[in-house]
Amino acid sequence: MSHIKKPKKHEALIWSIALPGFGQFLNNKLYKGSIFILLEVLVNVLSNFNLAIIYSFTGDIQKAIDVTNLQWLMFYPCLYMFAIWDAYRDAEGEIKPYSYIPFAFSAFFITVGLIFSTKLKVMGVVLGPIFLPILSLVPGLAVGLIIYYIVLIISKRSH
Repeated sequence: MSHIKKPKKHEALIWSIALPGFGQFLNNKLYKGSIFILLEVLVNVLSNFNLAIIYSFTGDIQKAIDVTNLQWLMFYPCLYMFAIWDAYRDAEGEIKPYSYIPFAFSAFFITVGLIFSTKLKVMGVVLGPIFLPILSLVPGLAVGLIIYYIVLIISKRSH
């Protein structure tokens, strides 16, 4: 009988980026993965997310803004980043303390980017509900990683 080895954290992370729930499937958490996929489809359909992506990538930002239901799309960043973190955490079994911090800050910054996506202009151009939230991931991840390392240093000093 062969032993099934848990996936590496980065493998689960990448599959979760592809679609929330896939990382959980990889980690053999089928119920949790199914819930994430159902939630992703629900939010995706009710927010018109795929249409917004198509219009954004074909250069019709105003049409992307017009079709997007922002009240539903506001759920997406937290759902997406939580599913990624959950898959990452479950892989390999070892949980690093405070590993959630970069994911939580990323979700926060993406959400803020989404809030301002229909009004904020970057170099005179409104980026819309797809590109500004995507760009907001970078500072969110950077701030989250900085805070994560600060918290790790402080927690090591207090022990």
